[in-house]
Amino acid sequence: MVRNRTVWATAALLTATLGVAAIPATATAAPVTATRAAAACPTGWGSLDKTYSTGTMTSLTNVRTGRHDCYDRFVVDVPGAGAAELGFSVAYVDRLYQDGSGRPITVGGAAVLEVRVNAPSYDVETGTPTYPGRVAQPLPGVNLTGYSTFRDTRYAGSFEGVTQFGLGVRARLPFRVLRLDGHLVVDVAHTW
Repeated sequence: MVRNRTVWATAALLTATLGVAAIPATATAAPVTATRAAAACPTGWGSLDKTYSTGTMTSLTNVRTGRHDCYDRFVVDVPGAGAAELGFSVAYVDRLYQDGSGRPITVGGAAVLEVRVNAPSYDVETGTPTYPGRVAQPLPGVNLTGYSTFRDTRYAGSFEGVTQFGLGVRARLPFRVLRLDGHLVVDVAHTW
């Protein structure tokens, strides 16, 4: 009886081994790679609105982007502002409307992420612009060629100390917002 079990176990093991060996290496490589890539990029961020209510009179001066393995990054530079002073509102919207005028601004991409930074893009004492953006135009100096998630950027202006941007993304993907000294960072994941 023990010998019969051993024979059957050996036969099952041999069949399983031959069955695996018959599968081409390329057939197993794709799922393993996809699983590893997904496991390497957990975010848990979600796509709901994110807001922090505070403000600064320190002016923003620049916007830049960056590509990372798991997400694309949008950075607003507000030199001299502490992290605790950087208020924001970041949310997916059906359409971007300019504050004050209500003017619709077209943003390319399958989804639009509205980024509001509670900092002016002008000198509060002189009214001189501190950021060279033009309303409804792509952000100056930002090139999205080769990005996985970002598709378009638009400047919507600065109204009553709040500066507004539209970020076109490939889909409604999870994002996070980081407040750092002198910088507001929005990361949008490549996948769920």
